[in-house]
Amino acid sequence: MNIHNLDKVAKSLIKEAAGRIRASFTTELIIESKSEANDLVTNIDKETEQFFIKNIKQNFPDHRIMGEEGFGDNIQDLNGYVWILDPIDGTMNFIHQKKNFAISLGIFKDGEGILGYIYDVMADDLLSGALGEGAFFNDQRIPRVEHANVEQSIISINASWVVPNKYIEHEGMIQLLNKVRGTRSYGSAAIEILYVVMGRLDAYVSMRLSPWDIAGGIVIANEVGAIVTTLANEPINLMGQNTFIVSKPGLHGDIVGNYVKLK
Repeated sequence: MNIHNLDKVAKSLIKEAAGRIRASFTTELIIESKSEANDLVTNIDKETEQFFIKNIKQNFPDHRIMGEEGFGDNIQDLNGYVWILDPIDGTMNFIHQKKNFAISLGIFKDGEGILGYIYDVMADDLLSGALGEGAFFNDQRIPRVEHANVEQSIISINASWVVPNKYIEHEGMIQLLNKVRGTRSYGSAAIEILYVVMGRLDAYVSMRLSPWDIAGGIVIANEVGAIVTTLANEPINLMGQNTFIVSKPGLHGDIVGNYVKLK
């Protein structure tokens, strides 16, 4: 398989899908809840995933797709080529704000990430990475991330993890927030990974992310030297949900070692 041909097709599908999403603003949205009231999905999420699947299967019949909305294959392993797709990461933002959402896509070969993409649909910004070839922002190579420390950092974290919750001891998170320079939350894992890779944020922390939220971002982050692990400092398992941190070097060890205490 020619990785450059794969990359060309993936970028073409992302750009076309994004155009379809932007065009959907003139149509009626059908909004449903999934696992709970705030876990939302729209007809556009579903149609976008189906668009990808149809075209991936036409171009690469032997490739498999893991999609958030469940229209892809029943993935039990990462053997061969697997596309891991979130057609709209940040559906709540898509519905309420009409911005701060992204197409997130990672392409894996036998469990190794070879291509990754995060496309900020409304900003028309494409962040991409290829194994061993670096990362690019709108086709311009971006530098490796620099070291950072807690006191001078801006980190992204959802306020849910700073109040009592079932995943993490919130007191440690309060200590972290009292020490950092600032905090942000954008409501899309893909957008927040993009911001870390671009140096707009220094770290992003979450308690519960699915493979399609992070697969593309992991490939890109690795290419710029950002560190990606679970909050237990273990490798990410793309066959299930994970706690998650992507961070500049130096900062990662400090957050995981000194502020995180999982329940």
